[in-house]
Amino acid sequence: QVQLVESGGGSVQAGGSLRLSCAVSGSTVSMYHMAWFRQAPGKEREGVAFIFAGGGGTYYADSVKGRFTISRDNAANTLYLQMNSLKPEDTAMYYCAASTMAYDVWYVAWSSERPYNYWGQGTQVTVSS
Repeated sequence: QVQLVESGGGSVQAGGSLRLSCAVSGSTVSMYHMAWFRQAPGKEREGVAFIFAGGGGTYYADSVKGRFTISRDNAANTLYLQMNSLKPEDTAMYYCAASTMAYDVWYVAWSSERPYNYWGQGTQVTVSS
């Protein structure tokens, strides 16, 4: 009965900021490795950012390093993605995902869809030039 619900998307000009939220129900966010993905029309879904359960270590796609920050508020049972210095190429539908799988190679697997067993419905981010 785990559900993920994204919010916080919208339209901004290049250079602006947005904070996306992913509310987790039916479980606790601290139990899962979690990630943000995005998909633009005609393109494959790509991993944007990842955060480990427990320790809180993170991974980021090269395209967003230094601009995006993934975080988790266990008390609020919510995952966040702070997006700064947004670019038109960041325009996409953004999805949160959760995994209970015990991978030993998350450093290479995190950006693939395969490890994740729960997905949200997505929230649209549009960045204009």
